Amino acid sequence: MKTEDFLYSLPPDRIAQEPCASRDQSRMMVIERNVEKIKCLRFSDFPGFFGDGDVLVLNDSRVIPARLWGRKSTGGRVEMLLLGREDKGTRWQVMLRPGKRVEKGMRINLTNGAWGDVVQRIDEKKWIIDFHVQGEINSYLSSFGAAPLPPYIKRASADGLRRSDLERYQTIYASVPGSIAAPTAGLHFSEKVLEELKNRGVGIVYVTLHVGYGTFLPVEAEDVEDHVMEPERYRLSEEASESIREARRVIAVGTTSVRTIESAALKTGEVSPGEGETGLFIFPGFQFRATGGMLTNFHLPASSLFLLVCAFGGTDLMKRAYRMAIEKNFRFYSYGDCMLIL
Repeated sequence: MKTEDFLYSLPPDRIAQEPCASRDQSRMMVIERNVEKIKCLRFSDFPGFFGDGDVLVLNDSRVIPARLWGRKSTGGRVEMLLLGREDKGTRWQVMLRPGKRVEKGMRINLTNGAWGDVVQRIDEKKWIIDFHVQGEINSYLSSFGAAPLPPYIKRASADGLRRSDLERYQTIYASVPGSIAAPTAGLHFSEKVLEELKNRGVGIVYVTLHVGYGTFLPVEAEDVEDHVMEPERYRLSEEASESIREARRVIAVGTTSVRTIESAALKTGEVSPGEGETGLFIFPGFQFRATGGMLTNFHLPASSLFLLVCAFGGTDLMKRAYRMAIEKNFRFYSYGDCMLIL
């Protein structure tokens, strides 16, 4: 299966640069797989598709303000994206931009008298940085870090990133810190929508999958099957897994929720509780064991996320839906509109 078969052309002005003014007023394309029917609504219509016996699976991972800016001793500016802590100490895996002239032993000066020492280069994209800050690093990030927006969302300055994006690049139910990218299908939910779902008898369960930097990476292998996913940490409780097993229909909110429940069902065919890492790569031909429907945003061409959507909805139907979305001026990617596949 060739990666190039999952490319499509997207006009740059379709890439959403700002979130919808009201979370639940984003547009929603609804796709019924069995009859290949497509219609266009608003996300506020979402609860009307569900009722007693349905269970909605939400990823409660919380995005940390993982982007920092610093300066080398030479004065050159460096942007940092903190990927994850090494053990429980002060060392973190970090992506640096620009990183070509960064060397082991170099000091990067940060805001408020903090700094980071370059300890080790892991590969061409990742480094280990030992941070020296007053207090705990997470407190420092809360004060001086910015939302780790993906590179296709442009901001005029770091200050612009720190304000509204820290709130809007986050689901309203996010509670477990650890992601460096938002589970974006959940960004459309408002308290009103959640309340209406509960009033209709819809079960809502939470899983945790901490989104890593691999979500930004394109599938570069010529053959889809040769792509390797970066592992991400997940947790699925006994209570959540039991609700999923007993559901009439399971609707996963986002590709992260899909990958969590499908990872948990790989061994036995039914969703089992547990925690650990998953590098599950879902592409056309995958046998879904738990997911009966999914809500998702519109994804980058030839990305692992688009491949997952094609696996669930059918490649030809998804390509047709994406063409329609472009024609009808849907907004794409993280801050864009969404698609409900049933």
